[in-house]
Amino acid sequence: MSQSSGAVLGPSAIDVKRLSNAFCHAKLLLTAGELGVFADLEEHGPSTRDELGARVGLHPRAARDFLHGLVLLGLLELDGDRYRNSATASATLVPGRPDYIGGFLYRANHMLYPAWGRLTEALTTGRPQTAGATDDGAFLRMLSDPAQREQYLRMMDSANSLVAPYLIERFDWPAHRRVLDVGGCRGNLGARLMLAHPHLTAGVFDLPPLAGPHAEHAERLGVADRAWFRAGDFFADELPSSEVVILGHVLHNWSPEQRAYLIDKAYRAVTPGGALLIYDAMLPQEPADLARILVSLNMLLVTEGGSEYTAQECLGWLVAAGCTDTEVRPLGGTDTLVIGRKPV
Repeated sequence: MSQSSGAVLGPSAIDVKRLSNAFCHAKLLLTAGELGVFADLEEHGPSTRDELGARVGLHPRAARDFLHGLVLLGLLELDGDRYRNSATASATLVPGRPDYIGGFLYRANHMLYPAWGRLTEALTTGRPQTAGATDDGAFLRMLSDPAQREQYLRMMDSANSLVAPYLIERFDWPAHRRVLDVGGCRGNLGARLMLAHPHLTAGVFDLPPLAGPHAEHAERLGVADRAWFRAGDFFADELPSSEVVILGHVLHNWSPEQRAYLIDKAYRAVTPGGALLIYDAMLPQEPADLARILVSLNMLLVTEGGSEYTAQECLGWLVAAGCTDTEVRPLGGTDTLVIGRKPV
C-alpha cells in the first residue's frame, strides 16, 4: 500500500483542492524571505501593517492579506495591530542565526519554483528544466559572480548545518584525526566538526574559486589553524588521502555510473583503518517518505543525471569499490548515512 509522510487526504474533494493550492503556501514564505519581512521585523520589532509595509515595499492593497497569510502559516504573530516574528521564524529565517535557512529559500524561490512549473516537460523528456543545467561552464561562471556565489555559499551552509549536529554524534570521531570533505564548498561542515571535536583537522576538496571563501569562513569560525583546502575537479583529479573522507549531498547530483566512479575514487583516498562517509536523502525501498521523493524530483529538474538513490544501491557501489565493512544509519529525519570502513 502506498504511504506518504505528507498530509493525509480525506474523503472530500475539498482536501484535493487544498492540495492543488499548496504551492501558494510555499510562495508566501518564499516571497516574504525575498522581501526581507523576517529580517525587518527582527530589526525593528513589532510593527503595524503600514509601518512594515512601508519598510519592505508592500502595496496597501496587498499588505493585509499577505501578512495575514503569514500569520496563518505560523510565521508571523499578530498582537492587536502589530506583527512580529513567530519563534520559528526568528530561529530559522533571520540572517545570522545558527539555524538560518535563507540559502534554501533563495534556491527554492529562484531555481526550484520556476523549474517545478515545467515538471511535465521534465517527466516526459527526462531533461533538466533550469538554465545552465547542461552548460558545463555555467557553474564556474556563477562562482565568478560575487552576488551569485554568496547565495550559493549560504545555500550550501544551510544544507550542511542541518546535517552537522547529527553527523557529529553518529560517527566515532575520537578515533580519527584528519577529515576530507569532497565537494565541501567553503568548509562549513568541516568547521562544525572541528568545533565539536578540537582534535580534528578538516580539509575540503573543491573547485579553485572556493579557496578564498573557504579561508574567510574558517577564519570567521575560529578554525583557520586546523582547516585546509585542496583545489581540483573530483572527476579529473586524484583526491588527497585522509582517515575519513566525506561525500555529503554530492552523489545525488550525478548519474549511477558517475556515483560508482566517485565512490571508488573516494574509497581509494581513505587511509587504512579509516572510513568513507556518504550521506544524502536516500530513498526507502517503498514509497514511505514524500519529502525524499520531492528532493529526488528536484534533482531531475536541475541536473542532467541526478536523483536520490537507495542505501542498498550505495552499498552495492561500495562493495564494487572493494569495501566489505559497511553500515547504514539514519542521519536526522532527512538524510541517511552509509559508512564504508577500510581495514588496517
